[in-house]
Amino acid sequence: MGTTVVAKRVIAIGFEGSANKIGVGIVSSDGTILSNVRRTYSAPDGSGFLPRETANHHKRVVLDLTEEALREAFDDDNNSNDDDNSNDRKRMTLKELGNCVDLICFTKGPGMGACLIVVALVVRTLSQIWNKPIQTVNHCIAHIEMGRLVTKARNPVVLYASGGNTQVIAYNENKYRIFGETIDIAVGNALDRFARCLELSNDPAPGYNIEQLAKQGKNFVEFPYNCKGMDINVGGILTNAEEKVAAMKKLKEKEMHHDDATASTIENDKDKIIITKADLAMSFQETIFAMLIEVTERAMAHCDANDVLIVGGVGCNLRLQEMMDIMAKERGGKLYATDERYCIDNGAMIAYTGLLEYLANGSVGVPLESTTCTQRFRTDSVYVTWRDDDENEKGDDDDDKKDEDEYYNEDESSRKKRR
Repeated sequence: MGTTVVAKRVIAIGFEGSANKIGVGIVSSDGTILSNVRRTYSAPDGSGFLPRETANHHKRVVLDLTEEALREAFDDDNNSNDDDNSNDRKRMTLKELGNCVDLICFTKGPGMGACLIVVALVVRTLSQIWNKPIQTVNHCIAHIEMGRLVTKARNPVVLYASGGNTQVIAYNENKYRIFGETIDIAVGNALDRFARCLELSNDPAPGYNIEQLAKQGKNFVEFPYNCKGMDINVGGILTNAEEKVAAMKKLKEKEMHHDDATASTIENDKDKIIITKADLAMSFQETIFAMLIEVTERAMAHCDANDVLIVGGVGCNLRLQEMMDIMAKERGGKLYATDERYCIDNGAMIAYTGLLEYLANGSVGVPLESTTCTQRFRTDSVYVTWRDDDENEKGDDDDDKKDEDEYYNEDESSRKKRR
């Protein structure tokens, strides 16, 4: 009788710290997420997060976060098939816990230089202490691969929208090709800056607070609509929005007798109407999201694709998901999206993507001298060795699809509980 060879489960720990969030996640080679913990640096209200303060925050919390992720991942519930010492894990040191992982992954870029360096230094140190190989990861591709893992999407067109990046991406011949992008600032950056202009809090996140305020909006205010071929221009819309808020504040000073101190009268289509901050938030959001939908649909038409995946922090926005879902259904396709656990920067996406690349390259890590980081690391500069081109000839089969209503209802209810 022949013997059955069981492949060893490879486990990776991933470190993400490219912006104001630092995350540590642990993932196995079968796609099981063992832990995924995160901390966020919130800047004082009225200001954005600066590199030095953000990096100092990451320094303060990274080791505690690492231990938390390790202890969560290697408790008895997650390791029924591990060694006989599982009962002693609670007494294990950080060094001993490190022996449970096979690979250390971290974000090489893109991102904020000071923050990237903090994470790179920690990973190099742990690699020496634990004697484990290192795998560097492109932050943008990690978002895509985590989205594909969680949603089971095979080969969708991808809208990647976050605080630092806005790209429309499709896979072809071992690369994630960029079909369109912002030509100035990222959508998430624009939302955050407009939130500060509206004097909204940074807690839990400016973009989330704009999303909630926009739900109260009733009157649409026209903003510039700047699609340039496959690319979008966001900076001009933000400038126009800031001018509208400034005009609102001036009129507010002249109309202090008005009962609603947050409302003012501004000119709109030659009719004087009451415009609120909520109206501006709703209109700003609707305009930018409409631009994203347009360029994404254009890329889908070019690629002959019907399915679309949204990743990145802005992808958590339920209104964006709703608009994209309408477009996808009109094309006979489907929207794939995740909640804030995986849309927002996290360590699990780095661990999983690092594992994919590590295993595809023959389980050989990156030499220590190559474990550098860079603020500029293009999505289309990475040669993707872990994807099979045969899987891209068609989209998802019906048998592989989840029941759409069940997926979104579950996602929304769980999101409300976490919020």
